[in-house]
Amino acid sequence: MEQKDPVVFEVRLTAKDLWKFSMYHSNKGMLGIFNVIFSLLAIFLLITSWSTLNAAYRILLLVCALMFTVWQPFVLYLKAARQAKRPVIQNPMELSFSREGLVVKQGEEQMELSWDQMGKAERVGKMIILYMDRVHAYLLPDSATGDKKDALTALLKEYMPQERRKRI
Repeated sequence: MEQKDPVVFEVRLTAKDLWKFSMYHSNKGMLGIFNVIFSLLAIFLLITSWSTLNAAYRILLLVCALMFTVWQPFVLYLKAARQAKRPVIQNPMELSFSREGLVVKQGEEQMELSWDQMGKAERVGKMIILYMDRVHAYLLPDSATGDKKDALTALLKEYMPQERRKRI
């Protein structure tokens, strides 16, 4: 694909970027609402029933309260840290956007995608997530887009239909 006036980004993902992505997917929608309600309910029961509970129930409620607030984020960070050490993540990836589409380069490999082949784009915090399908996505943290963020946003708005963009 011959690109005219591409907007090029070199993306080096960190464990923190991968962790934020994992946290977003683990806590969005109804699952996130359940996690919050479950944790708040456990904390409420722990506080209001402390004097009437024996040690086993106190520990159980404490574990329940910490499960989604401490344990899950910690486990997801460990997983992201392991992922970040893999060569496919450590090696920088070049994403080149133009009106023709997207060209992804990493090492000797190159993939070209037209705008029609891209699933959806979504801004989550300080990151744009470009989904190819339900399993594959490219993460573009603001640290990688820098001062070209507005140019990327303009391309996404121009070539990706509104129903395939979220918060962009």
